[in-house]
Amino acid sequence: MTSTSRKPTVILVHGAWADGSSWQKVIPLLLKEEIPVIAVQNPTSSLADDADATRRIINSVDGPIVLVGHSWGGAVITEAGNDPKVKALVYVAAFAPKAGETVGEQVGRYPAPPGLSQIKNDGAGYLTLSEEGWVNDVGQDLPKEEARVLSVLQPPLAASTFGDKVTEAAWLSRPTWYIVSTEDRVVSVDLERELAAAMGATTTELAASHLSLLSMPEAVTSVILGAVAAVEVA
Repeated sequence: MTSTSRKPTVILVHGAWADGSSWQKVIPLLLKEEIPVIAVQNPTSSLADDADATRRIINSVDGPIVLVGHSWGGAVITEAGNDPKVKALVYVAAFAPKAGETVGEQVGRYPAPPGLSQIKNDGAGYLTLSEEGWVNDVGQDLPKEEARVLSVLQPPLAASTFGDKVTEAAWLSRPTWYIVSTEDRVVSVDLERELAAAMGATTTELAASHLSLLSMPEAVTSVILGAVAAVEVA
């Protein structure tokens, strides 16, 4: 990197039943490396709403961006990442639909992981995950009390999000990185591998739950830093 080069800004996009604090263990590691970083707070009310929230952050940043999405956040960065400032995409156990495809369609391609049986519908169109699901299926490699706290903090997810279609897939035109969580009990591991292969991503497999960003933050940060370095070199 020359002295006049600008470090890319890392924008972190959280998944369903979560908020920006999902990245609380990754953010300090990026800041330690003097990487500019912003965590998006998505409403998880629709793909359009979440993409708009992410675009507002993208629009506020000058210079190159590395866009990172966890889980449902992968669909969001796929939709919102078509801005020319976005130079690389990092998917963390994340969905990555094609244009015209939904997350629900991707989920349906493989047998349902056990965590999906822990989804509860409130009868008004919003979904949450049971405490048991958080402890045993979402963050089974976290301390139990940490997983219980995440259960309490979870925002509801609009059930309709599973039917929202991506309009243009950013991963078709940008370099990508993908972290597969091999112990994932919420998103199919086979689906994660399929998506990583389909986009030709630089792929890392971690023996982690769906919440590798909390259980293995150093490893997740290392992948993000690899994408940052590639953007700096380019």
